[in-house]
Amino acid sequence: MKAAPFEYARPATLAEACSLLAAHGAEAKLIAGGQSLVPMMAMRLARPAWLIDIGRLAELQRVSAPADSSAQGDGVFVVGAGVRQAVMEREPLARANLPLMAKALRWVGHAQTRNRGTIGGSIVHGDVSAEIALVACVLDALLELHDTSGVTEIPAREFFQAPMITAILPEQCLAEIRFPVWRAVGGGVRPGCAFDEVSVRHGDFALVSACAQLELDADGRCLRLELGLGGAASVPLALPELSAQLTGSRLDEQAITAAAAAAADLADPEGDLHASADYRRHLARILLGRVLRAARQDAMDGGKERTA
Repeated sequence: MKAAPFEYARPATLAEACSLLAAHGAEAKLIAGGQSLVPMMAMRLARPAWLIDIGRLAELQRVSAPADSSAQGDGVFVVGAGVRQAVMEREPLARANLPLMAKALRWVGHAQTRNRGTIGGSIVHGDVSAEIALVACVLDALLELHDTSGVTEIPAREFFQAPMITAILPEQCLAEIRFPVWRAVGGGVRPGCAFDEVSVRHGDFALVSACAQLELDADGRCLRLELGLGGAASVPLALPELSAQLTGSRLDEQAITAAAAAAADLADPEGDLHASADYRRHLARILLGRVLRAARQDAMDGGKERTA
């Protein structure tokens, strides 16, 4: 099939894009990479009257790491919504400051789709299995939305509401995402992270995904931890309560096994033709345990992949 007829506009600025959104409302769609929208238009699952191309807006291409890596407390890594996934995948600043995102991007689609797909586009699309959205929720990123009236900030954990439904309004444009950068406080702190998923084929949508980011002290005790599951509920699922329960432990095998079982209990997946709800819950348990072990080992190994 082909897309239904539509009008096309390429604004020169973010403000102009917001003005077009305000003028056309729900009849308009933003396009940057188009890796999700264009196939939906081709199947006429989406029929926008206006297509507003923001793919070349320089304002949405920012990649900014914390200026002073020696400062105390967490810094902020800023990613423009229009930054291509392949750019982030290869960006040394991302590997150094957002290693979890760097690892997650290896699982996103294929090299060809990552060359066009954007960080913000994946988030706004709102797929429950999206790797980028899961990392944003697990790290509790802050999303900056623009419209003609100004700027609205919303935590990623509040942005996703249901499958393919987010808190963004028709007149709003996601401009940037601000990810917390964990900065170790005190000597001997060792960071680690891991991302894993199961799909029918590599590059397909994940049946279930899981990720973990942690810090260990010199004795191997967990100082800080964030966990999450994708494809295991109606939204990307951060698990801060479970993370808090594990903080202070040594993450031994008994603790990891119990945490994996608890994560499976918290999951509320839907079944479909690819996997039943019970199988997805089983995968949630297996993958959560797997990423906890891998993140612990990454920390013990000194995060060698960060500089690879």
